[in-house]
Amino acid sequence: MPELPEVEVVRRGLVNWVRGRTITAVEVLDPRSIRRHALGVEDFAGNLEGARVLDIVRRGKFLWLPLADTPAGASSAAPEPAPAVALMAHLGMSGQLLMQDGAVADEKHLKIRLRLSAAAGMPDQLRFVDQRIFGGLFLTALIPTPDGGPGGLAETPLPLIAEEAAHIARDPLDPHFSFDVFYRRLRARKTGLKRALLDQALVSGIGNIYADEALWLAKLHYARPTDTLRRSEALRVLDAARQVMTDALAAGGTSFDSLYVNVNGASGYFERSLNAYGREGQECRRCAEAGIVSLMKREQFMNRSSYTCPVCQPRPRNGRW
Repeated sequence: MPELPEVEVVRRGLVNWVRGRTITAVEVLDPRSIRRHALGVEDFAGNLEGARVLDIVRRGKFLWLPLADTPAGASSAAPEPAPAVALMAHLGMSGQLLMQDGAVADEKHLKIRLRLSAAAGMPDQLRFVDQRIFGGLFLTALIPTPDGGPGGLAETPLPLIAEEAAHIARDPLDPHFSFDVFYRRLRARKTGLKRALLDQALVSGIGNIYADEALWLAKLHYARPTDTLRRSEALRVLDAARQVMTDALAAGGTSFDSLYVNVNGASGYFERSLNAYGREGQECRRCAEAGIVSLMKREQFMNRSSYTCPVCQPRPRNGRW
């Protein structure tokens, strides 16, 4: 499943290609991909056609496009009202948002086509492609954020958030993320560190891959009890999460699956730089630099896997998770 850097790569692409353009026509080729829109195909298409995309917003792995009814350049003495509705994009396991020109043949697993107003040198279609059909698009209400801050990362931040994302915390790349709030809530938990990092209500956007990478970089074991973490250790793992996700962004994301691509269809390359995830039986790079032979270890964790170095990430004696 795409993680935060992958979704942010898509957001940045959509900002460049879609922001400010009007949706002129909607074609739903597979209704299963709008199953979260309870009112069906006609309502979905009717509400989108003629709407202008104001921005592309991301919080954690959630992505939404606030919509305006007024066309671009419309003259009005009154200021434009705050948007009340957004198009939510859930990528699921294999969802892709691709910018394509109408002359390009349809992809095999094309589910939804949005035609966009003309823009010089830009493709005229935003296509949602999804092989496994776990993702989809749907319309959602925008509501005030609980803390009064911006809903998420955007070009013109507004204190509004998609209703379906209102329950999740801010992510480490959000300028409004509060370490003090994070640390206070982290210490109040009685669980393992990786379980806490994967809890989207505590900190959003950190998935299994980047949790392992951040913990390796911070030299902390996934089973470390959260109520024993010193402030400096919590800050270290959070800074590590920021670093690995920022590095992944620079590389275009982590692509183990050819199904993940950005809006131009290009895959990411960060998997080549992974230090922990997927490296079972290989030398720990940090230990090798210190002249120590240590092989990375894989353990079952929450129906998934965790990868650690037994030397520089020793399991804590009181680690129960």
